[in-house]
Amino acid sequence: MWVPGAAYAQPTEKEMPKGFDMVRSGIATGKLDSISYPSKTVGTNRKALVYTPPGFNKKTRYPVLYLLHGIGGDEKEWLKGGNPQVILDNLYAEKKLQPMIVVMPNGRAMKDDRAIGNVFEKDKVEAFATFEKDLLNDLIPFIEKKYPTLTDREHRAIAGLSMGGGQSLNFGLGNLDKFTWVGGFSSAPNTKRPEELVPNPADARKKLKLLWISCGDADGLITFSKRTHDYLYQNDVPHIYYVEAGGHDFKVWKNGLYMFSQFLFKPVDNASLHKYSVLGTPASTNIRNAKYPQILPDNRVIFRVKAPDAKKVQIDLGKKYDMVKDTAGFWTATTDSISRGFHYYSLLIDGVAVVDPASETFYGMGRQASGIEIPDKDGAYFAMKDVPHGDIRIKRYLSKATNTWREMYVYTPPGYDKSTDKYPVLYLLHGGGEDQRGWATQGRTDLILDNLIAEGKAKPMIIAMLDGNMNMPGGLAGFNENVLKAFENELKQGAIPFVESNFRVETDAKNRALAGLSMGGLQTLYAGVKNNNMFSSLGVFSSGWFANNPKLTDPQYAFMKDNASAINSNIKNFWISMGGKEDIAYQNCQVMMKKFDEMGVKYTYSEYAGGHTWPVWRHDLMMFSQLLFK
Repeated sequence: MWVPGAAYAQPTEKEMPKGFDMVRSGIATGKLDSISYPSKTVGTNRKALVYTPPGFNKKTRYPVLYLLHGIGGDEKEWLKGGNPQVILDNLYAEKKLQPMIVVMPNGRAMKDDRAIGNVFEKDKVEAFATFEKDLLNDLIPFIEKKYPTLTDREHRAIAGLSMGGGQSLNFGLGNLDKFTWVGGFSSAPNTKRPEELVPNPADARKKLKLLWISCGDADGLITFSKRTHDYLYQNDVPHIYYVEAGGHDFKVWKNGLYMFSQFLFKPVDNASLHKYSVLGTPASTNIRNAKYPQILPDNRVIFRVKAPDAKKVQIDLGKKYDMVKDTAGFWTATTDSISRGFHYYSLLIDGVAVVDPASETFYGMGRQASGIEIPDKDGAYFAMKDVPHGDIRIKRYLSKATNTWREMYVYTPPGYDKSTDKYPVLYLLHGGGEDQRGWATQGRTDLILDNLIAEGKAKPMIIAMLDGNMNMPGGLAGFNENVLKAFENELKQGAIPFVESNFRVETDAKNRALAGLSMGGLQTLYAGVKNNNMFSSLGVFSSGWFANNPKLTDPQYAFMKDNASAINSNIKNFWISMGGKEDIAYQNCQVMMKKFDEMGVKYTYSEYAGGHTWPVWRHDLMMFSQLLFK
């Protein structure tokens, strides 16, 4: 058993062993008592069960766990369905538990608090909220008077199942002066919104010893646990988010008690909290109802695919992971921790790269590929929020530049259809191996702008996401001035005229901007600089003229040197960004900016760690768009 001064005594296993809720012979056992306490809140005497640990001594002062039931239960629900006293006795026998008193009250604070009739009736549901006052003002003082207890907040815990899980989160997080250990098992819809539960994350970080949130993966109420976890994750509040196989039942709740109780009233190693979940959360990029890929709390990913006749299966996320086959023909692998944001990936089945049938697909890598979205603590700016939303429109047009039908995705800001205003336009370009869909899907352009506009940080604007592929052969080796010239012609003769004749837009240079990532950054450098009288802002993300291709690059610098004054005069925002030193374009960009310095071309440089990836480019768009048209 843990003693003060010992090292962390957190659970070594991740779930309760089978049979651990069965009575063992030959071990010391605790004692269950039924008590009655006077409640001024309700105006009657109320009942609770109290578990005192093996070897209970009235001269020793104990910490207390208040353990709450669900909407259809009462003070005996845990006893009838969960054998809590047996689980706790067995944990004591294995020296895994700090001695504690456990109080199981009736959380329905009303005069007739029996679980009879329609338990969802309004007055009965409201009685669960009233119990907060009964707990704080009546029950806790009674327990601390009748039993030898430690009465400070650090020795008081609260946890519960379902409705009691919601109560525990509401009451525990709402009274951090009273509780420092809080656990919600399969918390019900009575759980307050996370912004209400934890309005001050810094205060919660300071005062909480442990916050535990668990749920079964097949529980229809898991969304309430998940939204709380997401908020805590984004706001850096240490907690355990524990997902296991199961529904809304005592298998899950018993395991919640088994795991949670082992942490109580001991030092907690916050750095290890993300290790405890059995299962992950299905990725937001999964197709409807697909359980895998699953993202674990530490952003490792579990992949699973059925391929019974395959000889070898791997996951390719840049790094390849071998998958292991089970007897049912399912292959499984767990990756290392994956960095935040969006990543392309492939399944390699006997050497052939294919998409994962459980994931949405995205045009990237020059083909349809699977994609996975890893939670991003800094990703609130591209999250779906309750703000006015614009539209993404798919527009096809016959280009005068190429005499071919082409397609663009166009973002129109909230209120566009009801307005008579004219809007400025940002022409936004994708990278190599992608197309006009990239910024709309992988890039989350609409959500980024919706959120910025709602906050007053960006001006309402139209964003035309163009197809920068000019269908010229040769790949990167054939990327020459002819390819760039072809795009410039398409931009000037095809895309811009189409936008200006089909949308209500301002048509002068001060209301026109051009930006792109990687290959699109080169197109921006070429077409934007050459036509600096057409644009007021240029954004170059993860790009730069090739340092090792003077045939392409030298003429660009020569033009800029001759026209530096005009470029500086016309381009109000020449914004260059890079995904840190790990960005594959980093060195080219550094050489290019040195040339700009020598020529006196003015620019602003921004760096955001993340390499040559969509998380960086989303951040670039968020930053760049706030500078435009002001």
